[in-house]
Amino acid sequence: MHLALPSRKSSNPPPYATRSTRFPLLRRSRVQAIIIFACAVGVVLFFVSSLFGGSERIPSGTPPVVIVTVVDEDNYNKEYIENIKENRIEYAKKHGYTTFFPTVKDYELNGSPPTWAKVPAVRHALTKFYYSEYIWYLDQNSLIMNPDLTIENHIMDPKRVESLMIKDQPIVPPDSVIKTWGGLKGDQVQLVLSQDKEGLSQGSFIVRRGDWSKFFLDTWFDPLYRSYNFQKADTHALEHIVQWHPTILSKLMLIPQRIMNAYTKEQSAGETGTYKDGDFVIRFAGCEGSTRDCVKEAEPFSKQWKTVFRARR
Repeated sequence: MHLALPSRKSSNPPPYATRSTRFPLLRRSRVQAIIIFACAVGVVLFFVSSLFGGSERIPSGTPPVVIVTVVDEDNYNKEYIENIKENRIEYAKKHGYTTFFPTVKDYELNGSPPTWAKVPAVRHALTKFYYSEYIWYLDQNSLIMNPDLTIENHIMDPKRVESLMIKDQPIVPPDSVIKTWGGLKGDQVQLVLSQDKEGLSQGSFIVRRGDWSKFFLDTWFDPLYRSYNFQKADTHALEHIVQWHPTILSKLMLIPQRIMNAYTKEQSAGETGTYKDGDFVIRFAGCEGSTRDCVKEAEPFSKQWKTVFRARR
């Protein structure tokens, strides 16, 4: 039985109908429009996030201020140290701040005077409390006396700090040729401190978190400066770098001494730096000298701060 063979295909098949390109072109134009729109939205979001603080988010509960005090447990009795800590802790609780109490022995100073310990302590705090906006170093031999004043409103608010700024002031009074800048804006300030009669007083100072503060502290703590035989060690080293490093001078602001660094002794305070009731801080500057006693000088003010704090809870 023979089956019929399929017919042979023509070598000239009929042409196929041309496929319409309308819809692919339409799809391509839509894709391009979506991509352009997405890019535009991304650019807008980038600028908005930059305008309102960047992409970094501050974790909830972050203390805005860290109070750093280096304690010397070898040369001061336990009761005195506990009084100092309690003073900072009570104040910090009232305003949502936190405290940091390293000891002199926590840092390798390589034979330098123990007063140098403040520098790595503040640098340590910048790392430990990465998101806190301000680090306030307050010397051990001092007390916070007015619990109602805050770092933000009393000092660091841009308009407030501009109103406090001492312009064209010799860094080392009375006749240093290097002077503070006059055009520094409040939101540009990275370092705030005051002067006494002799020069910069670094027993109470504030730094703002960021790369500039790290650079400043690393420069201050440079082994070269610690190896110099400065008469006042870290104090004279600070005056040296401020006068010879424009990068540091340009972000520094001097404010009146009584704002955060009033002294008990008139002879060592600046022109208007002697403590008066209601001032923020009292410091017993130089009390560690052989003719003075820090514990005795602090005793009446210790009773006073406790009375004031309890009355204002």
